[in-house]
Amino acid sequence: MPELVFFSGTMDCGKSTLALQIEHNRSARGLQGMIFTRDDRAGEGKLSSRLGLVTDAVEVADDQDLYAYLVDHLSQGGRADYVIADEAQFLAPAQIDQLARVVDDLDVDVFAFGITTDFRSKLFPGSQRLVELADRVEVLQVEALCWCGARATHNARTVGGEMVVEGAQVVVGDVNQPENIGYEVLCRRHHRRRMTAATARASALSPDVLPIASA
Repeated sequence: MPELVFFSGTMDCGKSTLALQIEHNRSARGLQGMIFTRDDRAGEGKLSSRLGLVTDAVEVADDQDLYAYLVDHLSQGGRADYVIADEAQFLAPAQIDQLARVVDDLDVDVFAFGITTDFRSKLFPGSQRLVELADRVEVLQVEALCWCGARATHNARTVGGEMVVEGAQVVVGDVNQPENIGYEVLCRRHHRRRMTAATARASALSPDVLPIASA
């Protein structure tokens, strides 16, 4: 039976790489897919991974009806044996409902990939709806690591290497960009303490935390 599957995890855990692998495996067997994406790091209409792999995709607009788009594609003689939706956290809840309808009414598998929570540890609306509707939720097993070496479970937004907890929910950036707006994955402890790799290094070098030699 066709399924709506949500592959979730933190940033930097290989979601887009897996999406590209699924696309490769199925296209190698002669299947044709429809790839949707939103606000990819590589630019509009692209699905990319940090390993350097990239493919073309349909850039989803705010009010786009994904079910209607797919029906129109099929009506014009196109094929869609499966659907991949990357950066699914940025989709509107109504668009997630449309993807579920693709599974139920068109008998097409939908593989959605996205992070679950934002930089404030709040659920993205699209991810929340996926958790509510998906036939399966798969947490990716490639563990991203916090700077301390512990398993990273939270996404942090950084400005100049310092964690921020205010601002718009969606600001496109990438990991390891200390000079601008970027993102870093942290364990829960260091997310709570707002301690990024940069601030941890600064603390280690601060005279205030150096041991005082006895007289």
